[in-house]
Amino acid sequence: MPETHWTLTLDDAKRMLDAAEAAAVQTGLPYNIAVVDRGAHLVAFARQDEALIGSIELAIDKAKTACFFAQPTANLATLAAPGGPLFGIQESNAGQVVIFGGGVPVWINGHIAGAVGASAGTIEQDLQVAEAAVAAVSTPQPEERKPS
Repeated sequence: MPETHWTLTLDDAKRMLDAAEAAAVQTGLPYNIAVVDRGAHLVAFARQDEALIGSIELAIDKAKTACFFAQPTANLATLAAPGGPLFGIQESNAGQVVIFGGGVPVWINGHIAGAVGASAGTIEQDLQVAEAAVAAVSTPQPEERKPS
């Protein structure tokens, strides 16, 4: 039997961007928001008016990182600390790995389907915006996975 591959569609990404932009309004900051598919390829991106230019690549790389490792980017900070099991991981994948919060994977029917990255504010604000996007399409994820 062929394996079913779950991935985010453009319609999913549009719903996610709408939810994230609504959450961004609550922060009072203009946001950069990126949605990637299961292969970590950009599906959709929104840069709200006046959002920081320096946060564009951060949003995209947060989404990619969450997809690469099937976990929120905030989880990688502790693991990548000096002496940690993933020390130096931020240098992998052509330097696109982000080890602070704002990237969150999307799970659909127990399968990673993509991820979202948000960048503009504090880690807590970025997580708030990213999690709003995920809530627009995600279903419960399996037990937390550790990167290998």
